[in-house]
Amino acid sequence: MSSSSEKKSGFRSFPRNFWTVIIMEFFERGSYYGVMSVLSVYLVLNTGDGGLGFSKESVGVIKSTITPLLYLLPILAGAIADRFGYRRTLMMAFIVMSAGYFFTSLSTSYTLVFMSLILMAIGAGFFKPVISGTIARVTDESNSGLGFGIFYWSINLGAFIFPLILVPYLKGIGWNYIFIMAAVGTGSMLLLNIFVYKEPPRPESTKPLKEVLKGILLVLKDYRFVLMIVIYSGFWILYFQMFDTILWYLKDYMDMTPVNKAVNSFLGLFVENPNWQFDAEHVTVINAGAIILLQLVISSIVKNAPPLSTMITGIALGTIGMGILAISTYAWVFVTGLIIFSIGEMTAHPKFISYIGLIAPPDKKALYLGYSFLYGVIGSGIGGILGATLYVKFVDGMGRPGLLWFIFSMIGVATIIGLLLYNRYLKPRQ
Repeated sequence: MSSSSEKKSGFRSFPRNFWTVIIMEFFERGSYYGVMSVLSVYLVLNTGDGGLGFSKESVGVIKSTITPLLYLLPILAGAIADRFGYRRTLMMAFIVMSAGYFFTSLSTSYTLVFMSLILMAIGAGFFKPVISGTIARVTDESNSGLGFGIFYWSINLGAFIFPLILVPYLKGIGWNYIFIMAAVGTGSMLLLNIFVYKEPPRPESTKPLKEVLKGILLVLKDYRFVLMIVIYSGFWILYFQMFDTILWYLKDYMDMTPVNKAVNSFLGLFVENPNWQFDAEHVTVINAGAIILLQLVISSIVKNAPPLSTMITGIALGTIGMGILAISTYAWVFVTGLIIFSIGEMTAHPKFISYIGLIAPPDKKALYLGYSFLYGVIGSGIGGILGATLYVKFVDGMGRPGLLWFIFSMIGVATIIGLLLYNRYLKPRQ
């Protein structure tokens, strides 16, 4: 009896389909974060240095278009996948995504790059709900917690390994090879989909697209819920700077020699004459690495804490992390700011999901949780254009990066004040 229950709650309780989609998730997210870790740098870099020489404002428009698509599309994609089958949807997603990355590797004009990245975002948007949907269908109450834990771990592992190992190597050959890597990483998953992945059992009833759209309207009519999402998205305006303004700041202002020396002295214990150098892609590595190392610790510390106060603590830490960048251009100050921001993110976000569950009407909790991701649509939609505009004005124009980080810190402070006022005056009675 004991061995049976152990098996049911352990790794062996998961069927082959589960591990298949975990591998797909690892390669898809690794490809995505590998590209995103350097995309904003590549797009603005001088053509003589191998970049495309676009203006920062134009790159902000690209980022404020493709990232919201990634958050919005899964609503419709989930309903379409339920109707037409998960394998077919995955087939389309991998083909479109891989083509988007590949065309980006070939494109040099702004229009073609923009269109190629939109293609990538469409593929990724259709991919996302199929993976979480498969995990939901092949797990039960006894192992779904562990299953989704492995799922989130695989996302961060991909975001850690690809930028750490593959991106620096490929960048040395040519920037376009980073996009070719992503095209191969996602395109090769077609083989898993064709030969290994099996269509999971369908639920007895699936929502038609009309029902999904009705659900959106129902949720958007609830001004309390919408206001909560709008307030919380302030924090995600800060988060999305990790992929834009922070990377530009690193390239323009930071001398990472102290970090390079420390890392190379450590690597010297294992290899002769190491020449590791901190670059743009390592910002993503720090964020993902901190989550891999600390998420379980942070979650256990705050597991019994009230959701709202924990969210505020996390956002305060994120705000402090962003503000630290304004203090100094010393390398370790920069790294410390990124780590503190990452701790804030992993403190706030799980509790946000918990808080949405508390404020949602009892009979509509699943519906509200399904649309809680709208914070990403707003945060990335504003963050790309706002970050680029402020960077050009205060950093490129005035040479005052400290003022840029101060403004973003104030957005964090405004988010905290908004949450406190919301909890005081608008939170539905339990």
